[in-house]
Amino acid sequence: MSTAVAISHPASEEWKQPSRGIVGMACLIVAESAIFIIFVVAYIFYMGKSLSGPTPHDVLDLPIFSTICLLSSSITVHFAVHELRAGKIGRSSWWLAGTVLLGGIFIASTAREWYELIYRHGLTIRTNLFGTTFYSLVGLHASHVIAGLIMLGIALIFSLKGKVNSSHADRLEVLSIYWHFVDAVWVVVFTVVYVLGR
Repeated sequence: MSTAVAISHPASEEWKQPSRGIVGMACLIVAESAIFIIFVVAYIFYMGKSLSGPTPHDVLDLPIFSTICLLSSSITVHFAVHELRAGKIGRSSWWLAGTVLLGGIFIASTAREWYELIYRHGLTIRTNLFGTTFYSLVGLHASHVIAGLIMLGIALIFSLKGKVNSSHADRLEVLSIYWHFVDAVWVVVFTVVYVLGR
């Protein structure tokens, strides 16, 4: 005698498409990562092969303060998204302003470093292989930070004008993903240029 056992299948959840913004940002990050990998590999390949000075050991100092500022900005942008999602627009604006401030300090520190390197040490992009690869890699990263600051600045302006609400949290999250990427890239650049390269 055989008995039939009824197997119940749980109702499958309806598939939800991922956010177009996040997918688009993920694609952008993959493409940008490939570019950064090329520049990092070039820097490593030419490390120590300059025929003339100055060398990294002679002119580079560890940018500890600016690095702390940039990495801290990942925390502030995270809280900006979190507060916006909770509908706390004022707090989100404050965290966003903190992110812009910290990113601005990083760029100002980079500009000061370049000024010292060019006018005090005579290191330009044409001086030697170190100058060429240093300005190319660090400059590529700095350009991404500036682009991120422009976008964050625009978001902050809209927020201060009252044109941002919790429905825009997903858009700010997409922007925060880009900012986290920029910060993560700096960890690689810092390690290669200022730690291994010195």
